Amino acid sequence: MRTLVLNAGYEPLAVVTFRRALVLVLTGKASVVAEDDEPIVGPTEILGRPSVILLNRYVKVPYRYDVSATRRGVLRRDNHLCAYCARPASTIDHVMPRSRGGQDTWENLVACCLTCNNAKGDKTLASLGWSLRIVPLPPRGPQWQIRELEKPAPQWNEFLSQRAA
Repeated sequence: MRTLVLNAGYEPLAVVTFRRALVLVLTGKASVVAEDDEPIVGPTEILGRPSVILLNRYVKVPYRYDVSATRRGVLRRDNHLCAYCARPASTIDHVMPRSRGGQDTWENLVACCLTCNNAKGDKTLASLGWSLRIVPLPPRGPQWQIRELEKPAPQWNEFLSQRAA
């Protein structure tokens, strides 16, 4: 079961397990906005299962400049079009092949169709006489930010023993 965490300004911040949400509520760091129908039955009390919680204090989310290069991200950045021939792309290609020291970076990865990917192999663009249609750059903007979605909940027994003390 997942719980949506809202920042104090009501903007979505993360999705966490219901256990983590319950810990935040029980420690006074958040309040419940919406609950599910199934309650949580404990030995001494019955609690509602939170589906949406609101943090009591505003948490500033730092801007992340470095976004990891992924296959899905490269295809999305290049609009699923081959960087060499502009046909629909289904794979990615290293501009400087990995066998020649190319890295997995935004500047070295481009979307590529199977035909061009097989023809290029581990050759460089200069040896083939090819050129790129686009300049591969790291993506920008808030839609590319990757947030940490879930933090591990503390051990349940430790939490209960701290609360009882």
